[in-house]
Amino acid sequence: MNCDEAAALLTAESDGEIDRLRSHAVRKHAAACTSCGPRLDALREIRRELRAQVPYHPAPAALRARLMAEHAAPVARQVAVAVRRRWFGGGMLAGGLVASLVWLTGTAVLQGGFGGDDLSTHLVGLHTRATLGNRLIEVASSDRHTVKPWLSARLDYAIPVADWASAGFPLAGARIDRLDGRPVATLVYRHRDHVIDVVVRPTAVGAALPAVHTVRGFNVAVAHGAEMEWLAASDFNGADLAAFVQGLARGKVNLASE
Repeated sequence: MNCDEAAALLTAESDGEIDRLRSHAVRKHAAACTSCGPRLDALREIRRELRAQVPYHPAPAALRARLMAEHAAPVARQVAVAVRRRWFGGGMLAGGLVASLVWLTGTAVLQGGFGGDDLSTHLVGLHTRATLGNRLIEVASSDRHTVKPWLSARLDYAIPVADWASAGFPLAGARIDRLDGRPVATLVYRHRDHVIDVVVRPTAVGAALPAVHTVRGFNVAVAHGAEMEWLAASDFNGADLAAFVQGLARGKVNLASE
């Protein structure tokens, strides 16, 4: 496995989302590679930090009961087949059944979406993972005629795209992220030494966020305009970040003060 092949799998490896064979190949390559090894370590550290700091919301008892009732029959059939074929030992079988129920419950809760501080934490997580995981930009261009079609080809909605270099915020490019279970556009702007990620999506219905606030040392700002919700995350000054996002939403960014 070379660096190009490994780079495409580092995030999935850190999340435990690839099969054992490819996982072994990635870990073997990363152990000997001075480029991929530190990147994989950084992704694992982000995962540990998120697990330690992201708020945990247990599933309501009624939801757990409903999920267990809905999935009890299919799981029971799978268990019976597994026993007959002797694929698993008794202890592993019980552990697998419990893990299946936990996964089903957790997935249902996560699919309910993020609101309030959960959304802010998720935004900061997207920003830090992209920055440290070398996935900051997927289409590198300041030309809206390049960035907008690239995004439109990958999303079911179109967004306004503009370069604000004249105001001190050059457009560096864009990427696709996932928020609330669906793909969203993330525009990447720069201001001096700051990187500003701006998620743009159709106006969502959910818990309202304050105009600007701080999560884990990063500022998060939100604005609405052009029938879109604009969500920014950066270490850029909070008040100026809020003003910048408001300018994006109304299509007129003023000269940066910092």
